[in-house]
Amino acid sequence: MRRRLLVPLISILVIAFGGLGANLLAGNSPALGLDLQGGVSVTLQPVGEYEVNALDVAVEIIRQRVDSLGVAEPEIIRQGGTVVVNLPGVKDQQSALDLVGRSGELTLRPVLQMGTTATTTTAVGSPTTSTAEQTTTTAGDVATGPGSARRAATTTVAPTDTTLPATTDTTINTTTNTATAEQSQLAEGQEILADRDGSFVYLVGPVAATGEVFENDASAEIQNGSWVVVVTLRSGASGEDQWNAVAAQCFNKAETCPSQQLAIVLDGEVISAPAVQEPTFTGGSVQISGDFTEEEARQLAKILEFGAVPVKFDAPTAQAVSATLGTDSLRAAVVSGAVGVLLVLLYLFLYYRRIAFVVLFGLAVSGSLQWSVISWLSRSNGLALTLAGTAGIILSVGVTVDSYVVFFEKLKDSLRSGRRLKNSAQREFTAAWRTILVADTVSLIGATVLWWLTVGAVRGFAFFLGLSTLIDMVIAYFYTRPMVLLLARTRFLNSASVLGVRRVEADPSVGGA
Repeated sequence: MRRRLLVPLISILVIAFGGLGANLLAGNSPALGLDLQGGVSVTLQPVGEYEVNALDVAVEIIRQRVDSLGVAEPEIIRQGGTVVVNLPGVKDQQSALDLVGRSGELTLRPVLQMGTTATTTTAVGSPTTSTAEQTTTTAGDVATGPGSARRAATTTVAPTDTTLPATTDTTINTTTNTATAEQSQLAEGQEILADRDGSFVYLVGPVAATGEVFENDASAEIQNGSWVVVVTLRSGASGEDQWNAVAAQCFNKAETCPSQQLAIVLDGEVISAPAVQEPTFTGGSVQISGDFTEEEARQLAKILEFGAVPVKFDAPTAQAVSATLGTDSLRAAVVSGAVGVLLVLLYLFLYYRRIAFVVLFGLAVSGSLQWSVISWLSRSNGLALTLAGTAGIILSVGVTVDSYVVFFEKLKDSLRSGRRLKNSAQREFTAAWRTILVADTVSLIGATVLWWLTVGAVRGFAFFLGLSTLIDMVIAYFYTRPMVLLLARTRFLNSASVLGVRRVEADPSVGGA
């Protein structure tokens, strides 16, 4: 019996204090929300005509994008016709602003001609030879099931001398790293676009397809030591069939795609211009490779995955948010919470005497578990501790103490009946456990419903209240139960006044004495 009690007790202590020590050594700590650590607030103003429902969809897509950045406790809300995005503690603010502000309009356009930026004027109408890093797109066959792996043709990235074919008599001026042209001289649907850093310019044809040909499961991976973006094609006419029709034209260097390159255009900017290496893609997936950095590959994958925002926004405006007010409020909350806990502990020691040490040590175990879990979630999922979350944790202390009170009152009733704790503690915990389980379940249901139906600060409050309630269940069964049952076998709880009740002689008519 003793061994059966020691195993769960030692296990919970090792997990609680071992996890706390590991997080402290690793430098992990709970991330703080916008109200506690400051950050940036971005305002997005829609432009042009849009449907009201489209703005709700835009908010959800932006929420998914920001969540994918790992921003702790982002807040995306509508304020009338505008969208406000609060980003706490963003390390790379510009990167986040770029991702939030982009509409994500992805199109596939055939490349008619490619040129490098220079301080001279390049005539599109004359054959031009340029040296550039060419990207290639290959089909990938995706196998599924145990032990399967993606099989794909080798993707190469190498400097290639490319002779550009003659197309029109339009002149591209690149003196300012931005391609300009007499629009009247371009054929219908043609446009001159630059790449991300302005190193190359492209004369592209009409839009051949949109990002709708891709499924929402793009990912950034390392292939042959280089970063690539792998995206699955949709099945049917709107996906794989449309992609293959465009790919076949580029592969065969049709008049509509003489360079064999297909430009992937995001918000009017050429992200990549891969050379199509196969006329038909039957594997269900496409690899987009090039001179990508890890950040560029992951950002492109996020855009492909989450799709286009159905509303056009003006350039986002950002405003820095100070954490001074939140820090002062947190300090006040911590002080008031500490005073409250001390008063509760004082009352417990006066009312329950020496067994209140079990509560004191139990709160330390519970606090260690909460710190470890919150720190781990902050590191892995971007969870942030806000003022509302702090209120939820402080409130949970009352829930935890209530669990001890329910158990201890059962023990007091047993002592008043003349029973000894050694014989009655297990039975009384079983009765108390049912009450604790029901009470915590009700609290957990309330926290879950509140989290599901609300947003912002209230959602944070509900999450931390629910987390603390779950930890209370774990503590009650794996710490309080074995601790009290073990102490009930010692003189510590079986001498003089126990639980504030003087033990009476057992009545022979009362069982369990």
